[in-house]
Amino acid sequence: MDKLQRSEGDINISVRRKAWQEKHINAESRSLLEEDARYFLKQSLSTPCLNTMRACEGIYLEDLQGRRYMDFHGNNVHQVGFANPDVIAAVKQQLDELPFCTRRYTNRVAVDLAKKLTEIAPGNLNKVLLCPGGTGAIGIALKLARVATGRHKTVSMWDSFHGASLDAISIGGEAIFRQNVGPLLPGTEHAPPPDEYRCIFGCGSRGGCDLTCAKYVEYILEKEGDVAAVISEPIRSTPYIPKPEYWQHIRRACDRHGTLLIFDEIPHAMGRTGKMFTFENFGVVPDIVVIGKGLGGGIFPLAALIASEDLDVAADQALGHYTHEKSPVGCAAALATLEYIEKHRLADHARNLGQKALSRLKEMMNRHPLIGDVRGIGLFLGIELVKDRSSREKAIDEAEAVMYAALTRGLSFKLTMGNILTLTPPLTITGEELDRALDIIDKCIAEVEKNTKSIHAKH
Repeated sequence: MDKLQRSEGDINISVRRKAWQEKHINAESRSLLEEDARYFLKQSLSTPCLNTMRACEGIYLEDLQGRRYMDFHGNNVHQVGFANPDVIAAVKQQLDELPFCTRRYTNRVAVDLAKKLTEIAPGNLNKVLLCPGGTGAIGIALKLARVATGRHKTVSMWDSFHGASLDAISIGGEAIFRQNVGPLLPGTEHAPPPDEYRCIFGCGSRGGCDLTCAKYVEYILEKEGDVAAVISEPIRSTPYIPKPEYWQHIRRACDRHGTLLIFDEIPHAMGRTGKMFTFENFGVVPDIVVIGKGLGGGIFPLAALIASEDLDVAADQALGHYTHEKSPVGCAAALATLEYIEKHRLADHARNLGQKALSRLKEMMNRHPLIGDVRGIGLFLGIELVKDRSSREKAIDEAEAVMYAALTRGLSFKLTMGNILTLTPPLTITGEELDRALDIIDKCIAEVEKNTKSIHAKH
């Protein structure tokens, strides 16, 4: 069960975390952490917390003790960096003009945001709904798919994450959210993710991906016959990065079976993968795309569903109906964020830096036997650590050791699946800053490898 709990991130009750805190957290920070634990419900991945925070700016976090960390996690809200001055200025101005919009009314900035989203979205994605968070937007997408198709079944991927509400975990595929919570939504079929490195269909022994995973999704659509939607992240946030042919095959299968294709781009839309939308890297256009997290500029919680205009078929039903659906402040933050990404060409910047970073990671892999695989697209990068490259046994303890060693050196990132260092820096990062972060990871992996050899030698 411990390994299953690590799918979405490093667990917050580990022995290594406790050891790191005892060494690095002072009395003032410890007092605040204890107070936090007293008042908040405890839950895996969240409370008890790792550390305290007093500031954030650009690519940096600053804790209560004044230490700064390059944040390569950021909950994926920091495409334009923390405390972006353009976003803050837009929020302040909007607070003075119109801080809230009651339901049944609209406002200029909300309409401007919806228009902007349809302008940047390719194809026929010309209709928008907004809501305060990505999980809510996923719920809207599920309801719209039911109304539009007259069906309720879905196909999604094991190991996927679409939010923590009951409907979202029903289509999600992570044990830490699904297990021991009782009945979930009916008709939620799951397929293996397009993970070429750990393909359960054994594509590695056949020379690489031959799209068996895509054909399996097609097989489900044929056998079920009445699936409303395939819903998936176009790249899994570990990351798994499928071939373009994977999504092209599934797009054609969906079209044949009258099934909608819904992409969850909540963590990585808006430039992170070198394109404004991640699916643009794969040569397909979904029927619905959901974005969020960074849409509010790392300041305001906001998500959006962008749908094909022929799905505007639910005028007599409430799909979302959220109190802050057309928040003027949230929409102002989102508009400023999108304008900043475009003005500073952050998608191009992410693509160029990502290519250089991936080359560097491949070079590191040649020197470090602990690295089993590296992968990435834009500034969404992953380093998979293994105990042995032949068996591909996950190096879970070693990955956690690398993470805390890096944290000590001023670099914060997330672990996924227990053994993958997942790196998602702000798109505003410079080449020099990225090199410095990779230097830290390089040193930490070398340090852990040395310690591991020393332990084995003693035994």
